[in-house]
Amino acid sequence: MVIAGPRWPSADLGRHPSDRPPIALASSLPAGTVGAMVDRTAIAVAPRSAPYLDEAVARGGGRVVPVEEASALVWTHQRKPEGLGVLLREHPHLGWVQLPWAGVEPYRDMLDHERTWTNAKGIYAPPVAEMALALLLAAFRGLGGYARATTWTREGGRRLAGARLVLLGGGGITRELLRLLAPFDCDVTVVRRRDRPLPGAARVVTTDRLHEALAGADAVVLALPLLEDTRHVLGAAELALLAPGAVVVNVARGANVDTDALVAALRSGQVGGAGLDVTDPEPLPDGHPLWTLPEVVVTPHTANTQAMAVPLLGALIAENVRRWIAGEELRAVVDPDLGY
Repeated sequence: MVIAGPRWPSADLGRHPSDRPPIALASSLPAGTVGAMVDRTAIAVAPRSAPYLDEAVARGGGRVVPVEEASALVWTHQRKPEGLGVLLREHPHLGWVQLPWAGVEPYRDMLDHERTWTNAKGIYAPPVAEMALALLLAAFRGLGGYARATTWTREGGRRLAGARLVLLGGGGITRELLRLLAPFDCDVTVVRRRDRPLPGAARVVTTDRLHEALAGADAVVLALPLLEDTRHVLGAAELALLAPGAVVVNVARGANVDTDALVAALRSGQVGGAGLDVTDPEPLPDGHPLWTLPEVVVTPHTANTQAMAVPLLGALIAENVRRWIAGEELRAVVDPDLGY
């Protein structure tokens, strides 16, 4: 799939700029460094472009050129990392690679310090946070069961206001969701790698305190990257710590949650509702229990649609092209050591 295609991974996988180690600015790269000896206005878009991408490059002051003439690359293919690997081996002079989505799992093995890597972390946070809030409200109010009903049913549901929430991940989605949650006066704990305060969070704790944070929580929202240590970060043991009838919302990656454990917790009543924009496996197969459990709302990875993404990505590319040409630090820089 290319970035003109129908769907986008949308979990924000980034860290706040203040959390990142310093990087060399483009203007300070020494002679002979990758990308330092070519025209910085020359930007390649591959494997294929779209009008809005060409326009974004132009808005940033650049011009779209063949890869062999370029100083930097906007990569547009979502699924086949080998294509980018071949291109970089054939054109090692490229000093900056812009990836079009927030998740970089397919390309993690090729991230290096020879060039600057950027992705789309943070820019898709507003639409994804909106979806997270919608799924929270749907689960708290029992809308999954009402939507499936074919007859008048009895009342149910509970309020989100004042609930104890745990947000896993401290990137752009979490920051935006905290802003959206402000009117609900929730007690929010954020679990992230660093315990720096975040506006709107009652507390921020590090990942080693995950179980402490989950104990008795009314809901947990996953908005974190998929790494080896975050795969199945929410499993049977973690679900058992939540308050009985708690809500699970996932707008990160499906494999952040142990699906079998979630199904079991839903059937037992330990989890009272779930809102899932991502699943494992994905696409969710026909006949999977998550399709029919009345407490569950599943959306097909649509928290950030193409219509939402195009203007946001275009604006990021234009700004990063401008910064690349000016020798300024780029936005949404990927840390090769952390892998996001």
